[in-house]
Amino acid sequence: MSFQAFTDYLQLEKKYSPNTITAYLKDLRDFGKFASDEYQYANIDTVNYAIVRSWIVMLVDSGISNRTVNRKISSLNTYYKFLLKIGQIEVNPLAKHKSLKISKKIQVPFSETEISSVLEFLALQSDFIGLRDRLIVELFYSTGIRRAELINIKLSDVSLSQKTVKVLGKRNNERIMPLLPIVIQTIEAYVPHRNQLENSNDSEYLFLTQKGVKIYENLVYRIINSYFSKTSEKVKKSPHILRHSFATHLLNEGADINAVKELLGHSSLASTQVYTQNSIAKLKEVYKSSHPRN
Repeated sequence: MSFQAFTDYLQLEKKYSPNTITAYLKDLRDFGKFASDEYQYANIDTVNYAIVRSWIVMLVDSGISNRTVNRKISSLNTYYKFLLKIGQIEVNPLAKHKSLKISKKIQVPFSETEISSVLEFLALQSDFIGLRDRLIVELFYSTGIRRAELINIKLSDVSLSQKTVKVLGKRNNERIMPLLPIVIQTIEAYVPHRNQLENSNDSEYLFLTQKGVKIYENLVYRIINSYFSKTSEKVKKSPHILRHSFATHLLNEGADINAVKELLGHSSLASTQVYTQNSIAKLKEVYKSSHPRN
């Protein structure tokens, strides 16, 4: 089953990232296998909603979360909208589909104390690994960038004179992020060690492994999880929680939510408002401890 035209559409028109496109195609192939195995459909272009619904039931029964099911159905919906656009089908089988309900989970950010403890430990490290990991933590917390954005930073994206770093976000949207003086100091300490690596295959990228290749998502997750496991008892210790902490701490200190939206690279304010939940909790604490009638 070929999805080349759809792939070109996602890449050239929608400007989705390679990871997003890979996920979309996997969802389509998974559904295609289901339709073939269960209903003998050789082409998913001709299925009806009843088949999609039975796939949803199978996914839910297998223990997959509603959020993940919704993401998979979103991939299908995008595909059928594309087919509708190019005139290959006349009806989108998902036209009347309603997403599964998702219980909202408040992700707890790291406290300022927890982040300070990790940074204090990393401040004592002066070798390549220590400086690289310190820069990774500092960049996540001081800019709020995404894991994929950090991984793809190139040396040419960093401007020490302008004190900025350029990142490529979702849908190839560029953002220029300010760099704090302490981050610039870490960059200046890290880069000479990085440049001494032998056999560097990805010399254009800022973050490399000891073997000289570009760092990857699982490694970045392990780095963050490893350091924060020493200082935090929170269930989730990931790069996204550092991004969450960046936004929450800014809002706690009175930062304008629209400014935080721009820093995070969100396309809508609704995405940023998720981070206000912890800020409201902080305001309630201040209110209770400060109001004279309390």
